Amino acid sequence: MTGQFRPLKLVAASAQAQDTAAHSVFNNSQPTKEVLEVWKNADAICFDVDSTVCLDEGIDELADFCGAGKAVAEWTAKAMGGSVPFEEALAARLSLFNPSLSQLHDFLDKRPPRISPGIAELVEKLKVKKTDVFLVSGGFRQMIEPVASQLGIPPENIFANKLLFKSSGEFCGFDTDEATSRSGGKAIAVQNIRKIHGYRTLVMIGDGATDLEACKPGGADLFICYAGVQLRGAVAAKADWLVFQFQDLITSLE
Repeated sequence: MTGQFRPLKLVAASAQAQDTAAHSVFNNSQPTKEVLEVWKNADAICFDVDSTVCLDEGIDELADFCGAGKAVAEWTAKAMGGSVPFEEALAARLSLFNPSLSQLHDFLDKRPPRISPGIAELVEKLKVKKTDVFLVSGGFRQMIEPVASQLGIPPENIFANKLLFKSSGEFCGFDTDEATSRSGGKAIAVQNIRKIHGYRTLVMIGDGATDLEACKPGGADLFICYAGVQLRGAVAAKADWLVFQFQDLITSLE
């Protein structure tokens, strides 16, 4: 999807077609009663951002903007499929284009994030139910904050990486102290969220291997794989519930 902007209605139509096909391939595209019960009664929901809340992989889009889209997208596929340690893939991708602070600002101005169909309505419905919503991402806070603002999610509910720049604006790396900067980091972030707030039931929604990892003791009770943008077979097969449209989650809450 790097550099390509498909109309939202085409994305939705594609998701519907995938949903139909999934019934013959995966046995988890319809939730069990137990899964529905956990989902409907969750205290908190943690969403992945890239290819879940948003239609694009943020780092791929930034790389494309800076002229290194194809090479970085190949690394992203490896990272999301779980074949390469996340921290290794993250460092490798950034080293291919070393974005400056001015490039980042220019990118955010010229290519604002595209949110997935239905996500705004789902987040609003969860907020009405007094369910807390978090964004837990291997992407970058500077690129996620505008998304959180658009969805009415407070900045303190963002757990993500941070690009680092020198005073001159030159790129100098990313904050390795962030849990989400390494493999298994999302699981740690989710465990911390649960521990700090004392949630009884927490659900993780995402598309990649790092999202699936969040379902560990003390972490998420349920993993919902959202495949409306990217269907990663190995991840989808292990999900408690596989969905291709956020409308399915919205309808289940009614």
